[in-house]
Amino acid sequence: MKIVEVFAEDGQLAGSEWLAHAESVHRQLRPHLPDDYMAKMTRVLKDARMALAVEGEAVLGLAVYRWHENTYDGLKFYIDDLVTDEVRRSEGVGHALIAHLEEVAKKLGANGLVLDSGTQRTQAHKFYFREGFVIPAFNFKKSFS
Repeated sequence: MKIVEVFAEDGQLAGSEWLAHAESVHRQLRPHLPDDYMAKMTRVLKDARMALAVEGEAVLGLAVYRWHENTYDGLKFYIDDLVTDEVRRSEGVGHALIAHLEEVAKKLGANGLVLDSGTQRTQAHKFYFREGFVIPAFNFKKSFS
């Protein structure tokens, strides 16, 4: 297994050949993504990056992440999405992605990783706790109709 990065630089999407391979795994977490996955991810990856755990041509898992500076965290390293292919869970894929993200975050000068996880995703929470994550706050949301 190796980690491959996908990102936009100078208006060009680096690693775009991997997006088609990543789509089915990504939809396991985000089934509501639009039909034009490539266009959506091209827009997202202008401000974020995607790390893929791959084996040959197969995408085993992925993480979409970004960073910005704020008043609370300093340099906040935020994971938008983290998913392992459901047939490859408990094989170390998620752990490998987290380890990769920790390296990237440390090189950037961040002091940790941050993510949100739906309250219903109890199996994912067990994984996050095993990886050393804690729950430091509640996340509040107000939707507009």
